[in-house]
Amino acid sequence: MRTLILALLLAVTAHAQLLKQSIYPANADAKQDIKAALATAKAEHKRVLLVFGADWCYDCHVLDARFHEGEIQSTVEKNFVVVHIDIGQGEKNVDVANKYNIPVDKGVPSIAVVGSSGAVLYSTQHGEISPTRRLSPAYILNFLQQWSPPKS
Repeated sequence: MRTLILALLLAVTAHAQLLKQSIYPANADAKQDIKAALATAKAEHKRVLLVFGADWCYDCHVLDARFHEGEIQSTVEKNFVVVHIDIGQGEKNVDVANKYNIPVDKGVPSIAVVGSSGAVLYSTQHGEISPTRRLSPAYILNFLQQWSPPKS
């Protein structure tokens, strides 16, 4: 019983720590951030990952944490420019979500993979990654590798 209580306490503490970080700044200008990311992506021969979510979203924090782990991190750094787009409670950046074919009502985080030209190559449509805590690192790595730019 003590072990169970300790494990539960550690899980709650980890959850609270994860949510303390702000990865979706409330004052960010999503359109300007995307414009800058596209310029960087073009110059560095990368793609842009638009990650729609909010700081209140636990799975959004889990996805961001995964983006900073081992082989996933090196894949992200080598192939993508990441832009976090705050959806607030679902009312923020609606026009941006629509432009990139993101139905945020299906769950967040949601991702659009965008080529350096600005063309949408893929967007989550059915909350495919919104239960991020249930996705294995291998699943996330495979997704990133699938959408990495072709090697030249």
